[in-house]
Amino acid sequence: MSEDVWILGIAMTKFGKHPDKDVIDLAAEAATTALADGGVSMKEIEILAYGNLLGQTIGQHLLQQIGQFGVPVFNVSNACSTGATALRSVIMAVKAGEADFGLAVGVEKLAGAGLLAGGDRSEDDDAWTPQGRMGAVAPLDGRIGTETMPGVFAQIGMEYGHRHGGTSFELFAKISEKNHAHSTLNPLAAYTKKMTLDEIMNDVMIAYPNTRPMCSANCDGAAAAVVVSGAKLRTLSLEQQKRAVKITASVLTSDPWVESGQALPDISTLTRNAAQKAYEQAGVAPSDLDLVELHDCFATAELVHYDNLALCEPGGAVDFFNSGAPWRDGRLPVNVSGGLESKGHPVAATGLANIWELCHHLRGEAGPRQIDGARVALAHVIGLGSSCAVHILERAAA
Repeated sequence: MSEDVWILGIAMTKFGKHPDKDVIDLAAEAATTALADGGVSMKEIEILAYGNLLGQTIGQHLLQQIGQFGVPVFNVSNACSTGATALRSVIMAVKAGEADFGLAVGVEKLAGAGLLAGGDRSEDDDAWTPQGRMGAVAPLDGRIGTETMPGVFAQIGMEYGHRHGGTSFELFAKISEKNHAHSTLNPLAAYTKKMTLDEIMNDVMIAYPNTRPMCSANCDGAAAAVVVSGAKLRTLSLEQQKRAVKITASVLTSDPWVESGQALPDISTLTRNAAQKAYEQAGVAPSDLDLVELHDCFATAELVHYDNLALCEPGGAVDFFNSGAPWRDGRLPVNVSGGLESKGHPVAATGLANIWELCHHLRGEAGPRQIDGARVALAHVIGLGSSCAVHILERAAA
């Protein structure tokens, strides 16, 4: 069994609206770019994990476009954790010694998908689609439960504030203000417009306390990663070895049974379980992290996940944010990419897109948004009511 696994190549398409490209076009763009980034070709790839939720396409279709060499294909569908689950599938195959090189791809076309994840915005951010307004707050939303994404995460944020205090409409809006400010430095983000606190708070209310800019942006996009075994990496060029990023933890969990989960999905317990296992697997503590990309499908979700990922003391998420820690120039930057609220959320691509962001910082290739000296980073994604994936990455030794 291979003792270590590395990301050799990584890629992400521009997130946004791609009316001229279908799902396979986007997947092929990400896959071929990741291969080129890693300095390998499809001839070296021994396994493909292909993640797609809504496009009704399969990895075999992708191979028809980028190269058919008879490799095994895993077709992955796991809600918003789809891309991260595809990556984990390849990691496990490499660790098991079944492959030295593997390719993980996540792709989705979601522009115009309404409330599947967050909502749709126009290109100029000045309009809200009819689908986006549909069912924002149903009359019976409350402790008896809801199945709309805005309703679920609005209630989760409000419940956290009820238990621990300190939350307010303005506080949640400030989280969104942070992420939109971060996105201005990410040319691949769907939205790169800096927004003032007033603009965010006075925009369309979707499900209190989340206004439109505080919701993840449904869009089109793809991301891909080339994974390599440590043994094979040592046979490659010094440049490839220098740019490789080590995967020190890969964890996937599902919802455990909790009484309250019968009414409202429990996003916290499965995240806490995944984070704890990941820290143990990687041999690091939350205090060792240099940056985090977490699943901010709504501003309320980001606050709660500060606590779930142990980035702060239990119940201390508000103080953590107010300290300035999660800003790009703070103690522990969170969602430097702009997060799902502005980078975008093409569901099956999101988990791998988070990995893309971290790899660029760990390589020192993130440009103007670079977190200097970054050595350890964590990626987190959840699929509501089904799964949570946490990966911890480390920079290659000098």
